[in-house]
This record gives sequence, structure tokens and C-alpha cells, in this order.
Amino acid sequence: MDMGRTGWSQNDILYEDAEILVCRKHAGIAVQSARIGQMDMESALKSYLQGGFLGIVQRLDQPVEGILVFGKTPQATAELNRQHQNGKMKKKYLAVYRRDLSGGENEKGCTGQDAENALICLEDVLLKDGRSNTSRVVRNGTPQGKKAVLFYRILQEKEDAGLAEVILQTGRHHQIRVQMAHHGMPLWGDGKYNPQITEEEQGAAIGLCAYKLEFLHPKKGKKLQFQIEPEGSVFGRFK
Repeated sequence: MDMGRTGWSQNDILYEDAEILVCRKHAGIAVQSARIGQMDMESALKSYLQGGFLGIVQRLDQPVEGILVFGKTPQATAELNRQHQNGKMKKKYLAVYRRDLSGGENEKGCTGQDAENALICLEDVLLKDGRSNTSRVVRNGTPQGKKAVLFYRILQEKEDAGLAEVILQTGRHHQIRVQMAHHGMPLWGDGKYNPQITEEEQGAAIGLCAYKLEFLHPKKGKKLQFQIEPEGSVFGRFK
């Protein structure tokens, strides 16, 4: 079983000063939790800060690992949220996908496509179902549907799986997981969006890691860049 680490420790802090805290989130731990008694990043960090202010800027799905930045003052949090909302905060993901499944639709070109480094663009409309906590691709013009755009480049491919770098242009619910599955590249271990998940993938952490984060320090204005190595065992196949 490879469910990832569900704990958190001070060793997961990548950077901290008076305004911000940057840390690693392990697969399996939620950023926030509505369940009483369930550990989450917010609770762990508030305990670490001994009651000090903690502002949430980003979120990652509970099964997904990666880098998160938090504000330690209301002013820093507001500035980080502004960068996050206007696209100034740059995030990159590593995704492991299944190659032996077919039936997905072909890639769609994006309006005003960013052709840098021959990135492939996926553009869809997503509709969230709050009752099932899932999203799905729907037709353009569907009420409450939201435009979802991502770019990806394939880094490596093996017989049954591939490794891609993914850059989000929009931040929709479960966006990478939904779009990759819809286009015939379901993420490794993601049973929610891949009904044909294999026995090998059962119990495995989802093959998705927010491995790079870049933003401007909210007070000093200095560019900060962080990068981590994914922990999920499936990523080891591509080293």
C-alpha cells in the first residue's frame, strides 16, 4: 500500500519568515477538514505557530502531494491571494498517467495558445457536482459550467505509463484529474476518474505532485522559487 504520508512535521517547512510559510503537503492529508478529529494542514500549522495567524492561499486535493504557501499576516495573505488570482503565482505539476487506455478525445487548441516549448493545450468546460464531490466535462454553454485550460508536455513514456509536466491556466475543481482522464490520459491511481483502474494501482497514491512554485514575496517583492521531488512510488519509475 502506498497511500503517502498522512502526518506533518517541521521538517516539511521549506521556507519561513515573518510574512509567509512555505511547506510540503504529503498525499493523504487535507489542507482543511470539516471532520472532527481528522488532522489537516491548517490545524497542524496553527498548532506549530501556537495560535498565530495563518492565511490559506492555495488548496490541493487530499490525495495530491505538493508545495503550498500560507500567509502569516492578513496583509501577506491578501497579496498572495491577489497573485494567485491574477496568474502571477506560477505552479507546475508532475503527473503520471496511464498509457494503455483509449477512448479519450483529441486535444483541443486554445484561444491565444501559449506555444512556448511546444506545450499541448487542453481546453474544456467543467461542471462541479457538489453532492458527489466530482467534476465532469460538459458542452460549451452548459449552465454553471466553467472554462478550464491547462498546458502539458510529455517528459517520458514507458509501456504502460507516461510522465508529463502540467501547467494550469485556470484553477477548477479537480481540473488536472478530470481533463487528463477525459482526454485518454487518466492519472495513475485515480480511481475517482478512472473506472478501469488496475490492480497494480489499487491503494496507490495518485500520480500527481505540485512540484514547483514561484511567486513574489508579499512584502519584499523578491521572486521566490521552490521545487521538491515527488514522494509517490510511481514517480520512481521515471528516474
